[in-house]
Order: sequence, then structure tokens, then C-alpha cells
Amino acid sequence: MRNKSIPILFMLFMNAAIMMGQQGDTIRISAKDINTGVLKEGTHRYLVYFKMKKDSVRSMTQFWTRTIKRAMYNGTAAIEIKQEWEDKDSIMHIVRSYSDAKTMQPLYHDTWWKVQAGRNATSKTITSTIVDMVKKTVEYNGHLLSDADTASRVKKIWEGYKSSVDKFYLNWHLDLETFPLLPYRKGVTFVIPFYDPGTGSDFQTVAYTVKGEAELEGYDQQKIKCWILEHESPGNKETFWISKKNKEVLKLEQNFGPGAYRYKIKLGFSN
Repeated sequence: MRNKSIPILFMLFMNAAIMMGQQGDTIRISAKDINTGVLKEGTHRYLVYFKMKKDSVRSMTQFWTRTIKRAMYNGTAAIEIKQEWEDKDSIMHIVRSYSDAKTMQPLYHDTWWKVQAGRNATSKTITSTIVDMVKKTVEYNGHLLSDADTASRVKKIWEGYKSSVDKFYLNWHLDLETFPLLPYRKGVTFVIPFYDPGTGSDFQTVAYTVKGEAELEGYDQQKIKCWILEHESPGNKETFWISKKNKEVLKLEQNFGPGAYRYKIKLGFSN
């Protein structure tokens, strides 16, 4: 005699599996998920500013210039990205990074910072860090780091680097160039392996979720369809608008405290 309960149990199992799949639409980003072909070579600029309340005046204005080009690094086809950050009166940060041309795995990261000594201080200090992932070396202010270093600052930088060795990860300092590379669909969560070279932060995996779609209005009342990508951590929420057509990050709104916001706006024209 045929057991009529089997088809019913089968259907219940399939429905449960489908629901679990919908709830768990997660991609743990690896090299195979990266599409570097969408990156646009050339110079791109962002206006960056803060608002200490949602309706307050804009403050701490910066301009970030980011230049992308195909290049070679140590015999490997690479993507070179240069960054130059300007504050109100000077250059405050310069970066040169090389990443693998296909996977975006970092190969080299060279940073220079002009650091204000204190909130009300007039003196400034300069810091420079070079992380060479091919040679497996880290240099801080001209000093080659090793396990022998015990000073808290350099030890943290060295330990952060060691946490990333022999792993696939993406350069968190290139987030504006990384997000366009991902395979977007509504509701998906990207679990991204990130490391921010030379900062003292460790390798970590970070979740970003595609919450939906929206439009931004551009020049001549152009309607730009965007993916909405969100990341939340305690005391911090970031919302990115990413063009569905051009795959560029067009806007960031970051709420990092009660009523406090930071914005990044991609400029349509650059001089």
C-alpha cells in the first residue's frame, strides 16, 4: 500500500528548505565572487563632511581624490589605486595601493598621514607605513617591524599584519573600490574578509546587507537607480548608495552617534 504521508512530508521539507535559503541568503566573499572588470580607470573625487546633528551645518570638509589604473607590481598584473585626501588647508593623507588585477587581493599598501598632535594643538606629526604583502614586510616610519618590537603602537601594527598572512582578504582602505566588485541581488548579505593594512586593526569578516533599491537624483534631474548596502555595528550604521548601472559608490551616510553623521558624496566633475 502506498504511504500517502511521504509526499506531504517531502513538500513540508522542501518548503522549510526554501524558507531557510531565503533567510540565509549569504555570500562569504572569496576570490571567485570578485569582478574587477567593473572598475573604471581614471580620477574620481568625493566630498566628505560631517554634521553633528541631522539639520546642522556641514563641518570638517575634506576632498578625497582617488585614481585607478591598470599596472604591474612585482611581475603581477595589478590595479593601482592612489588616494589623496585634502582638508581645509593642506594634504592630510596619501595612499598608494596595488591589488591583484583579477581577485583584488592586496599586494602592497603605502600610507602617509599628517597627524594633528591634539585637538587644540598647532603642531603636526608625520607617520608613514608600508605593508608589502608579496615580500611579507611591514615598515613603520622607516623601521622594519618584527616580533622583537615591543612598543605598543608598532606591536599592534605588526600583530594586525600577521593576522592576515596566508588568508584571502580585501583592503578595507579601498572600500569605495571594493563594493562595486560584489555580486548584488536584493536581500543578500556579503560577509567580506577585510584587513586595513598598517593601521593596527586585525583581519576580520564584516557583514554588509543589500537592503533594497532606491533612486538618487543627479544632474539634469537624472534618476540613478541604486542598490542600498548597509552595515551596522554598536553605535554605528553605514548606508551606501551604489549605482546599479555603473557600479560606483555614489553616496555614504554614516550615523556614528546620537544625531552625528558623516557623508561621502561622489562628485560628477573633477578639476
